[in-house]
This record gives sequence, C-alpha cells and structure tokens, in this order.
Amino acid sequence: MAKKKVEKPKREVTKRQLSRWQQQKKRQRIILGLGIFIVATVLGIMGAGWYISHYQPRHQIVISVNDTKFNMDYYIKMLKYYGEGMPTQYMQFMADEVVTVIGQNELVRQGALKLGISVSDKAVDEKLKSYAPPLSKDYRDIARTELLISKLLDKHFEQEVPVFAEHRHIMAMFLESERQVTEVRARIEAGEDLAELAGELSLNSLSKDKKGDLGWHPEDVLAELLATSVPGEYAFGSEVGVLSQPIYDETKTKSVGYWLVKILDRKQEPEQVHIQAILLGNEKEAQDVRARLEAGEDFTTLAKELSQHKATKENGGDFDWLSLEDVLPGSAFAAWVDIFELETGVISEPIRDDTEVTTGGYWLLEVLDKEDNKQISDDDRNLLKIKALDEWVFSLWDDPENVAESYLDEEKKAWAIEKAMGD
Repeated sequence: MAKKKVEKPKREVTKRQLSRWQQQKKRQRIILGLGIFIVATVLGIMGAGWYISHYQPRHQIVISVNDTKFNMDYYIKMLKYYGEGMPTQYMQFMADEVVTVIGQNELVRQGALKLGISVSDKAVDEKLKSYAPPLSKDYRDIARTELLISKLLDKHFEQEVPVFAEHRHIMAMFLESERQVTEVRARIEAGEDLAELAGELSLNSLSKDKKGDLGWHPEDVLAELLATSVPGEYAFGSEVGVLSQPIYDETKTKSVGYWLVKILDRKQEPEQVHIQAILLGNEKEAQDVRARLEAGEDFTTLAKELSQHKATKENGGDFDWLSLEDVLPGSAFAAWVDIFELETGVISEPIRDDTEVTTGGYWLLEVLDKEDNKQISDDDRNLLKIKALDEWVFSLWDDPENVAESYLDEEKKAWAIEKAMGD
C-alpha cells in the first residue's frame, strides 16, 4: 500500500516580511537603474568626446571647388598620400600644396567634363589596381585625374597642336659674361670648334650635353627646352651661318657666381670671423663692384642693390660669425676656404662658386639651317601638348566663374598633419 504523500505546510508570509522583500527589490531596482544611468552617462561622455574630437572635425567641409565640397577626412587622406615618407618639417609645406592639388584635380575634372571628356568608374578601379602597391578607393580622384590628363592629351590637345611649323637648326652655348662670349667668338673665328667649346664651357646643361647642337625645333619648343625665349627669338630672325654677337639674357639662371667677401671682426678661441659678402653673376661684374668698393662706396648699400644672395641681400650681405668648419670642403661655404687669411676690412678678390645659382648671362648662337614648313617631331609635339595642357589648367584657375576656397587655418592644418602622420 503506497504511502500517502504528506504535503508540507505552507509558510505564512507575514506583512512585515512582505514589506521587507518589497523594499529590497525596490533598492535593487534603484541600484540597477543608477548603474545603467552611470554607464550610459560615461559612454555618452566618451561618445561625445569621440564625436567632438574625431568624428566632427573629420566631417567638416575644409575645401570647396564650385559646388563640390571636400571634408577634413578627405584632406587628411590626401595629405597622407602625398606626404608619405616626408620628414615632419616638410609636412607644413605639403599641407598647403595638397590644398592646391585637391583644387586642381577637381578643376580638371570639371573642365574636362565641359569638353565632353570623362572616365568611367570601372576605368578608375582598374587604374587603382595598376599602382604598386594598389591604391584603395579613398584615392579614386588621384587615379581619375591621371586618366583624364592622358585622355585630354590624346583627344583634345592632339587637335590643338599643329603637325607642321617653321623650324631652325641651331648651335648654342650660354656663358657668364659679354667678355667671355667675345673671347670664345674670337677663338671660333680663329679655327676652334664651336661644338667642342660648347661642350667645355656652356653653362646651360642642354647645350653642354649636346655640345651646342640643339637640332631642329620650332620656336615654342626651343623656349620650353631652354626655359627662355631669347635664343629662339634671335634664331628665327637671323640669317643662316652667322655667328652671333653676345646676346644678353637677364632671366636665365646658371650654376656659377662670384663672391666679394670682407671680414668685419675676428675671435680667436674658437677662431671665428664676422663676414659680409656680395654674390654677383660674373667675374667682370665682381671686379667692377670691387673697384667701386675700393673707391669708397658703401659695402652694405651695394650688397642691398646688387647681391644675388637672397638670404643676406636685405641685411647688406651680413653673414654673422663663421668658424673654420663652416668653410671646409663639403661645407656650405667651401668656396671661401681661404678667407681666414684675409686681413680685417680688406675686400677679397672675386671668389668663384660653382654651387651658387645666379641670374643673367650671354648666349652665343649660330643658325645652321632653316625650314619654313617642317613636320614637328613626336617628342616636340608631346612637349607642345603638355605646354597647352598647362596653359589650359592655369586658365581654369584664372576663370572668374571657378571659385576654389580653403577654410583651413594654421590650427586645422596642424591637426590634419598630426592625424595624417598618426593614422
């Protein structure tokens, strides 16, 4: 016979116990709610901090080109791309350059579109894969601009550049002074070879490398190749076979200059000299200025008027104090190695310096042949197309209908540099 299950008697819950349990649950709910509130508040503060310090600044509009807007995040990515591998001290320069690049890329896109030229997203994606290493889609505009420029050159500017033009075949060399050209000219007339002398003496790298023979070119191409219009203007107005007189070119630069140096004061331990100097474009000019100084003209006044050394021109050629280490071989002023032998207050003889760039010189030219309607070479046509493209891009900047604006101040650029270098 089965045992009968005996039910335990139910505990009676007193009102006092029920009240206590209810109070405990109420306290637990309050504690739980307070905890949730605290966590939510902390997360909210953290989120707000992240939003204010990271998200919000990156989404601010910092550049606009007509109706196209670029935010800080885009600017940082472009800054990171173009500034990759650069020392920190150059990033400030890049910060300004990248603003220009962004504006120019967008102007090219918009300008090409007006000419009926565009590239597909598929072509852009393929171009991104072609870089080594491949670029992410963050850099689509870089790839797009490169494709557009190639298409502009091949389709639009191909039609803009003529196939035939007037040509000249010239020999040329660039020398530092009128006196030197006169001396070289006399040597050529006495039987020496112009080509050999150009290869030895020319201060223009192209004419030096080619021993003076620049070949056949249109006038515009000569101006581009030599970075000056002076030789072309002469050649296209000169007769064949005539050796020119010295032709002055005030804008052409050359890698040579002549210093006049004066020691203002000395120190013995360590040995130092207080230097004042003038940089001039040729030896004759330096000799002439030295004569003026010897005759009593003021060094500071002539330095401010004539020196081609931009860093010291405004302060009258004052280089402050230099030690012997500053003029040893391999140093910035190695050409001055003998100045410590100068007496205080004495003007040095002209000191030649092949490391300085000065402006101004003289051409010696001869037109070997001419043709009025010669086919332009592929290399010259490509150069002319690039020149036409450059002029078109400059016209986009100059067009009053194009409005490119930057809202970046120095503080924002500094923040962007920090993020670009840290991302």
